[in-house]
Amino acid sequence: QVQLVESGGGLVQAGGSLRLSCAASGSISRFDSMSWHRQGPGKQREWVASLLRSGSTDYADSVKGRFTISKDNAKNTVYLQMDKLKPQDTAVYFCRAMLSPYSYWGQGTQVTVSS
Repeated sequence: QVQLVESGGGLVQAGGSLRLSCAASGSISRFDSMSWHRQGPGKQREWVASLLRSGSTDYADSVKGRFTISKDNAKNTVYLQMDKLKPQDTAVYFCRAMLSPYSYWGQGTQVTVSS
């Protein structure tokens, strides 16, 4: 059973930074990909960033140039560095791990950006 635990959320002013962490139970190198998603108030969950096993990354247009996804295999942890935060980035952020055909989700961490 895969467990993912997000942390690092909080309240920050617009223009500020936060780093989210997603700690996995066991090695993250086994996963096909790991990604971050978010769900804002009254909105559907949306994809934010992905990190493939190959090391390649991809980002939603709304966060490109501001967010960076990375990993530390030794710590079994994936990070999302969020810079130049905007009020519209306010959401619950979720970590997802894909191990085909299975998908695993964390419980989420709240990020609130004040204007």
